Amino acid sequence: MHTRFRRPTAAALVAAALAAAALLLVPAAPAAAHNTLRAASPAEGDRLTTPPTKLTLEFAQRLDPTFTTIALTDAARRKVPTGAPAVDGTKGTVTVDETLGEGTYTVAYRIVSADGHPVQGSYRFTVAGGVDTAGGATATPPTAAASSATAPTAATAPPAAVSVGPAAASATGSGGPGTGAVLLAAGVLVAVLGGGALLLRRRRETR
Repeated sequence: MHTRFRRPTAAALVAAALAAAALLLVPAAPAAAHNTLRAASPAEGDRLTTPPTKLTLEFAQRLDPTFTTIALTDAARRKVPTGAPAVDGTKGTVTVDETLGEGTYTVAYRIVSADGHPVQGSYRFTVAGGVDTAGGATATPPTAAASSATAPTAATAPPAAVSVGPAAASATGSGGPGTGAVLLAAGVLVAVLGGGALLLRRRRETR
């Protein structure tokens, strides 16, 4: 007496594979809760003619003053003196304790999301247009001003004082499924389809 096996349909196999893949991708969803930088003053890429006296960063979630760090470094990677971060809801502000001279500056930040995940990043802005390194205004000849406006700005490395990643968009935790999860889901799909084929083969052998 042969046992009759129920032949699985292609639709059932596909549905099982999709369900397994969805379960694997669900754990990646909480990453969307990570805090991110929404706005800043000065902003990334700004070219200022007047040196800023403070830096203000606004994030998507409220900040914890205990775990909020904002640092400023110049083109030589020297840490520029600033005040302690003053936190007001989603905004963090530090005062700049010296007049910034011409050059490119890097703002680095490190915060903690509501879920306890640390987020860090950095961006750059430039001070240019008649400000010397001692902070005094200079009368720049027209020809020199024109050449300085077209001269490329030297790139600077992230500050040594704060370990940082890419710019604000790099604030870790993008919320999308990782490559590993996608590959694992593909493996589950192959395994389900292979199991269905093996089941059909055994059914034919028992007839």
